[in-house]
Amino acid sequence: MASRSRAPFTNVDPQTEEDARRRGFDPHDLDSSTEQFMSLMYTSLPNPPVYTTTHLTAHRSAPSDGIDRISGLSNALLRDIVSRLPAKDAARTAVLATRWRGIWHSAPLVLVDTHLSDGIWPPTDTLSVAASVSRILAAHPGPFRCVHLIYSRMGARQTELRRWLRLLAAKGVQELVLLNRPWPVDVPLPRTLYSISTLTRLYIGVWKFPDATGLRGVSFPHLRELGLCSVMVENGDIETFVARSPVLEILNIHGSIQGRVRLWLVSNSLRCVQVCNSKMESIALVNAPCLERLILSDSMNRDNDKCTRVKIGNAPKLRLFGYLDPGKYALETPATVIKAGMEATPSMMLTTVKILSFDVCFGVHKDINMMPTFLRCFPNVETLHIKSAECDQPTGNLNLRYWEDQVGPIISVQYRIKVMTFSEFRGEQYELNFLQCFFESARVLKNAVITMANPIFTSLSVDEMLSSVHNMSDEKWASKFLLSVSESNGLEGGRFWTSERGANFSDEDPFAPVKILSSTLFILFSSIYKCTI
Repeated sequence: MASRSRAPFTNVDPQTEEDARRRGFDPHDLDSSTEQFMSLMYTSLPNPPVYTTTHLTAHRSAPSDGIDRISGLSNALLRDIVSRLPAKDAARTAVLATRWRGIWHSAPLVLVDTHLSDGIWPPTDTLSVAASVSRILAAHPGPFRCVHLIYSRMGARQTELRRWLRLLAAKGVQELVLLNRPWPVDVPLPRTLYSISTLTRLYIGVWKFPDATGLRGVSFPHLRELGLCSVMVENGDIETFVARSPVLEILNIHGSIQGRVRLWLVSNSLRCVQVCNSKMESIALVNAPCLERLILSDSMNRDNDKCTRVKIGNAPKLRLFGYLDPGKYALETPATVIKAGMEATPSMMLTTVKILSFDVCFGVHKDINMMPTFLRCFPNVETLHIKSAECDQPTGNLNLRYWEDQVGPIISVQYRIKVMTFSEFRGEQYELNFLQCFFESARVLKNAVITMANPIFTSLSVDEMLSSVHNMSDEKWASKFLLSVSESNGLEGGRFWTSERGANFSDEDPFAPVKILSSTLFILFSSIYKCTI
């Protein structure tokens, strides 16, 4: 019986397929894992400002009198309506009435290539979609409010891509998202990108960064947000780009597919830096006088790798910092490399940080040894978030006496921290030891929230985890505070971090797994929970 034919590749090109077979790998497995990788990339991209599921209708409170009231609106309002529609729908408005025929050409257009596809995912119709993109870019005079090109593999379309970029530069695109579908993953992004001076937001993904020497004499005077998603860079590429972006406020780096990179930041405008799912040798805030948030999430460093060195220089407005993982990050100040057991001196302290988040393996001795030292470097923290990471091979079980006798007093714990959250709680004894000591020291604590891990990923049931908290002795607790314990049915390790969360300045604390509305009411994601203790 003939074997069933397998689906065609959606990501693997012929050369990668041949190379995989030669190495003894199934290219279909590579294709599938690449699609999972791309799905993660898409979560790090901003959403286009269009509405794909709504319909343009006029409200009828009485029987229709046949009068076209929409066409009577001003040109400015009609252009605003059209600019919020997918490109195909925006073009179709020209047939509504004579009044609409010139609107499409004069409206700032939003072009998203996935809206031009057959709706099948992963992509199968890339040739026709690319042709449609070419026609729209050539036909519309601009400006383009937003362009998302994420559907096609661009390795064999370099000439076409350069033409697209030239058109976007000439017609004034404001927001550009340019994601290459692998394979290959080292397709060079044309230096033509540097000619687009109208950009306010730029995200590029799965490219080789353009030669930074092409940035000489170039500036991006309006760019406020830059995202690099699995982009192959050389040391100095990011810094050069940032230096030519005088109003840049948000820098998001998601994924690293090359060797270790050193990030050296100097910027008078940056307010938020996020480095997620990346492998870096060092991150240095040399001079960032406006920086408010430094977010490090899901480091790809392995246990046998050297820690990423995080050096905090001039950052006088830094208010929010996390997820600080003692096993993956080494903290430095201008004069000191901070090590376990060091006595904190004024030169080591980051006094402006009010919100601090840790990602900790409580069963790993060397990680726990670093945690008290790190806490002493942040004497003014008022909100502390801790996510308990699962330990595959615990190296020690530090008991309560360790926390009581060897750690000693910590200023922020005793006199500053008013809110503490503990996520991914598994009911392990080393977690309970830490919590007991913390509650015995926290004199001004007002609210504490413990979120249990999804029980399908733990050795204990929900009832057993809840019981372990109930059985904690509160006789020596230093203050009276509200303690809430909630369940979770989410992913192992908690929800994925997204750049959108961290860069949302309207949310004062994007780390918080709950929002405290009153003394007895909490919001956990989209659900409302009352405290159980």
